[in-house]
Amino acid sequence: MHLVNNVNLSADVNMKIKNILASARLSALIGLYILLTGSVQAQDVIITINLRSVFESKVTLLALSGEGIFKAISVIDDLKSEELATIKVPVEYLPGEFVLRFDYKENQGSTPYPSEKRIIINNQDLDLWVHPVHSNNPDSTWFQKDERENSAYLRFMQENNNQMQKLILLQNFLLNYDDDKSAFYRVGINEYEKRRKSFNKWIKEQTEQNNALFASNLFIFHYIPRINWGGSEEDRKKSLRDNYFEGMEFNNPLMVKTSGMKEWMDNFVNLYGELATSITLRDSLFTIAGKTAIEKARTGNPEIYGWMVDYFFKGYESFNIEKGIKMLQPYLDDPRCLTLKRQEISKRLKSFETLVPGTRAPDIILRDTDNNPFELYTYQTEKKYLLLLFWSADCSHCQETVDKLYPWYLQKETKQKVDIVAISVDETRSEIKSWQEKIKELAEWSHLNIPEGVRSKVANDFYILSVPVMVLLDSKTKEIISLPENVMQIDGIMNP
Repeated sequence: MHLVNNVNLSADVNMKIKNILASARLSALIGLYILLTGSVQAQDVIITINLRSVFESKVTLLALSGEGIFKAISVIDDLKSEELATIKVPVEYLPGEFVLRFDYKENQGSTPYPSEKRIIINNQDLDLWVHPVHSNNPDSTWFQKDERENSAYLRFMQENNNQMQKLILLQNFLLNYDDDKSAFYRVGINEYEKRRKSFNKWIKEQTEQNNALFASNLFIFHYIPRINWGGSEEDRKKSLRDNYFEGMEFNNPLMVKTSGMKEWMDNFVNLYGELATSITLRDSLFTIAGKTAIEKARTGNPEIYGWMVDYFFKGYESFNIEKGIKMLQPYLDDPRCLTLKRQEISKRLKSFETLVPGTRAPDIILRDTDNNPFELYTYQTEKKYLLLLFWSADCSHCQETVDKLYPWYLQKETKQKVDIVAISVDETRSEIKSWQEKIKELAEWSHLNIPEGVRSKVANDFYILSVPVMVLLDSKTKEIISLPENVMQIDGIMNP
């Protein structure tokens, strides 16, 4: 099983790093004392950037958001070599994982070139000497000697990688050995299990020893669950799914502030996804995965419990898995479940009762791109079908849908049967500009824009929480025929 290295730090260690690690042990003890005594209030952190060996650089600090995406929170333009600059990290982002991005010029006339350094920030001001060309090489880029978080994580990852290499060698032997009934194979299994248990014990010990540091919250995601080596390949995969949450207690709410949590859960879901041979089976498998994970988290910290519900709702919403969203209903009634998406989930569940085949679609009153009034109920066409596409020009999934839908629509037999009205939820200035450019390529469709996007009455009437969403109507009665997920489903309805 491949586990993710969440901070891209070099494995080479020179004397400079050894000195840093030595001083970090003392600093970690001091940090633990402060944490236990509560003598220091949470406050902003200052990063001092010492730029080296390039002409200049733009410096951007990105913070890991609750959605698992790094978002820019501070920018410094045109920092010159040998100059100092400071970045204040607001306390609401702390502790957490960050990316320092450098768009640097080696010479005055050079084109800017990007490099990135993943860092951990907790409650300590940081001094960073950085050579952007080698931002992840400790010989060229380093923190002050008493820095705690990143030094501790570097030390952990060095030993982690050392032990993992030995486990991977044994794992490859067990996977490739041609006689799984032999005594030699059994010896290999026993040795693997001995080392796996020792490795997991070390993970737990490191987590405990460094529990005053935010970095320790990343350690548990390297835990290796049991694998059934005595059966078939499918038996091994099943044992990995069944034992995936081994060693995970879900008691520490800081876990959800790490990139490791989402990456670890993505790996779990993929174990189910690889079994899917159809969309129907995929939906069932992902629903089972969600139920299994949420029940595991349910007995832990309420924030993790809520995060798990939100994680699966986002996935189910992206893939339009109605069965999965309905599975979440009981958790909304549990006061221990601190979901941040309770209203969105409730709204989506309501849509399953309202937007159903045979019911008349809500009316839409907007203006088209020529500023002419558009009203769904009075819209007339000789075509049998009318397809509403809610989308955004700034959405990659929407782009994938449009790239398949538009060529299909241009086919003569298709254009004779259906009109398409593309309804944009873009609302910011940059989004509107992208939309206006994109629709030039989609001239055969009718285009509308909802000024208030997903917060509008139209979006609310159609329960639009994310896009793309398609609604296939009878063009005469405006009754809903289907809420198709893809072109194939639309074509199947129109050409049974």
